Amino acid sequence: MAGATTAERGADEDLDSGPPSRRRLPGPRTLIAAAVALALIGGVAVWALYGSSWLRTERVTVSGTRVLTETQVREAAAVPLGDPLISVDLDAIESRLLQKLRRIDSVEVTRSWPHGIGLKVSERTPVLIVEAAGNSGKYVEVDAKGVRFATVSRAPEGVPVLELTVSRSGSSAASLRRFGEDRLVREAVRVADAIPAAIARETLVVKVRSYDAISLELSGARTVAWGSAEKGRAKARALTALLKAAPGAAHFDVSVPTAPASSGS
Repeated sequence: MAGATTAERGADEDLDSGPPSRRRLPGPRTLIAAAVALALIGGVAVWALYGSSWLRTERVTVSGTRVLTETQVREAAAVPLGDPLISVDLDAIESRLLQKLRRIDSVEVTRSWPHGIGLKVSERTPVLIVEAAGNSGKYVEVDAKGVRFATVSRAPEGVPVLELTVSRSGSSAASLRRFGEDRLVREAVRVADAIPAAIARETLVVKVRSYDAISLELSGARTVAWGSAEKGRAKARALTALLKAAPGAAHFDVSVPTAPASSGS
């Protein structure tokens, strides 16, 4: 009726709507068919990954090398070509590379679908070299972590020589007993790492007599008393200022960076 109230119209609508419809659940046959389909898909996927020839390891790519060759890296990695790519043990490959090639500082091993393994190498950079035992004319490269990682027949350009001149008596001997040779090498590395690039190019020798008696030999017969490896940045700034203020000096002392000194000519 045209004059029906709002309440009456609402009641009529409720009566017309009837009982709410119920969604029918899939029957047993539908569920069984879905389960079989999923099992088949899973089986095909497993077969494709492990049993087929579609996703086999066929190639190894190497990047990031500087001194090492790609062939050296591939041989050390010993990637199992022909195996399913999914089953290749990436951690084992990384472990083999780090053990066999000490020049490698880190390596990222990845799968490159559908057939490849990628090896992204980061090589160690020498900050010091040590003469090899026996005066063989060879040198051992030492990186910024103090790791002796490679023996070379030719000294790399621009890398200073480390000289351990620790006496077996007196205060030097006490320093050696307390810290050990490896610790003294690491202290020398800290010093080499703190030297500004412009001065590093002129640094020929880093000499260690004890923990707190480290010195540098620069080109032009100049020497620097550095002291310990502590306060390396402050000492580097002091040395840079001294070299500019007294370019003709032969000896520089930055062992106390707040009171640097130069002498000789």
